[in-house]
Amino acid sequence: MPDLHADLIVTNGRIATVDPSNRIVEAVASKGERIVALGRAAEVAALAGPDTRIVDAGGRAVIPGLFDGHAHMDREGLKGVFPSLEGCRSVDDVLARIRALAKDAAPGEWIVTMPVGDPPYYWNVPGCLKEGRFPTRAELDEAAPDNPVYIRPIWGFWRHQMPLESVANSAALDLAGISRTTVPATPTMEFEKGADGELTGLIREMTFMPVAELGYFRMAPRFTANDRVAGLKKAMRIYNSTGTTSVLEEHGAAQELIETYQAVHAAGAATVRAHLVFSPAWGGAQGIEYATVLRNWTAWLGRKGLGDDWLRVGGMFTDTGIDADATFRATAAPYTGWSGFNYDNGVPQNRMVEFMVEAARNDIRLAVIGPRFLEMFEAVNREVPISDKRWIIGHLDVLNDEQIRKAADLGVVMTTHTNRYIYKHGHILREELGPERLNDIAPIRRLLDAGVNVGLATDNVPTTLFYPLWHTVSRWNMISEDRIAPDQALSRDDALRCATLNGAYLTFEEDRKGSLEDGKLADMVVLSDDPLTCAEEDIKDIVAETTVVGGRVVYERGAA
Repeated sequence: MPDLHADLIVTNGRIATVDPSNRIVEAVASKGERIVALGRAAEVAALAGPDTRIVDAGGRAVIPGLFDGHAHMDREGLKGVFPSLEGCRSVDDVLARIRALAKDAAPGEWIVTMPVGDPPYYWNVPGCLKEGRFPTRAELDEAAPDNPVYIRPIWGFWRHQMPLESVANSAALDLAGISRTTVPATPTMEFEKGADGELTGLIREMTFMPVAELGYFRMAPRFTANDRVAGLKKAMRIYNSTGTTSVLEEHGAAQELIETYQAVHAAGAATVRAHLVFSPAWGGAQGIEYATVLRNWTAWLGRKGLGDDWLRVGGMFTDTGIDADATFRATAAPYTGWSGFNYDNGVPQNRMVEFMVEAARNDIRLAVIGPRFLEMFEAVNREVPISDKRWIIGHLDVLNDEQIRKAADLGVVMTTHTNRYIYKHGHILREELGPERLNDIAPIRRLLDAGVNVGLATDNVPTTLFYPLWHTVSRWNMISEDRIAPDQALSRDDALRCATLNGAYLTFEEDRKGSLEDGKLADMVVLSDDPLTCAEEDIKDIVAETTVVGGRVVYERGAA
């Protein structure tokens, strides 16, 4: 006789189902990976058996697992691979760290550190140091006379401010082939020189993605395959700790990142469900026969892609053109550094519509960054209808009424970047656009009203989706300390729906997850506070007490 008892019951909670009626229930039960009952605690308790695990929510809020639509989740687990300079408040502090590392290093062994400054944003660098400058090549030579030293630049999207700056000592510069007469490989790079014409060791880059680290310092230690696998497992736990149970990597995944996810999945160690969009490496080639290539790729990238409920690869990221920076970065391939995507993923501007049409013909969904692609989507739609294909536009920033109408007509789905365009840079956009276009800044309310599906995203800055959820409700800006385009604020119910069910819609999985309903995957989170009722400013600080994925407890705060 089959066992009819539940494997897991979460009870005594205020459970927001995010179903069509926004029901609030007291308990939910699952068997295997699926939900089998929801309702009053006494009713669901009848499904308990001797082996049923009971999670008492203690009156806390319970929500569906959160879905991060642009996560770059793997990066979080890599931030501890290289020694940190966090907390250094002077050049002497930095040099003391380098001396300590040199003491334990063999002669000739590289010393590579994380950037100067404090994570996650690395604000006010080098102003965070007492001297207001970086250590020099000569100072690093003195601190580590027998070792090449490289202080890495930030990944520029952590801070969204240029320049990026890294520092190398003499041995590192020699190994990289950089001398006082070296002309930088790209126009965005500068090798700083002192009054005497000698290199100071500082490398300045006017770009958000490091170039010198990938192009010049290829011989320095980098993330290994083992680093990436261990880092992804760690990152999943970090994302679980604030209730994220699913991610979409819409910015594209290169082969080394796909292999990392496959290794974690094969080991049965995944605790976050992932949909990866493929990042191609075109290598700057101009004569590619896109019709042939995409016809050969449709079997694995077409429609919803290949995979299962834990890991799926489908669709393709694309951008326009490949500049000198991207070409030089790509010389490190198949290594991608922080990005996880290929740098040479762009298609020539004059062939973009041709490429997109072939993608549409082969039912390969495209993901892009920014609304500038809407006109290209329209051109594609005139040849091959795409309104049912859910092509993705990420990093929602500024859209006017006409663009919103186009997005709705084309069936485009979108993801936000509120960490940047509301919280950190919203005041800049407000000044640039003026009062007449205020409501074009991250116009999430207008998009939802127009019928455009919008999912929330972190971009890994920081990792918790409760910041974007708070942004969409409060519209708060950290610099101006006021609300940016408050008319575009969402209700808390709508914000929660964007972070859950709308996220599942991004990957054609709204019938499987994103809400707590009979038969859906049992992905849910017991929270430290209730995002629907707590003080507005407290939303961003909510964390998970217990996180459940597929009916299995994958995170408990007390046990972390």
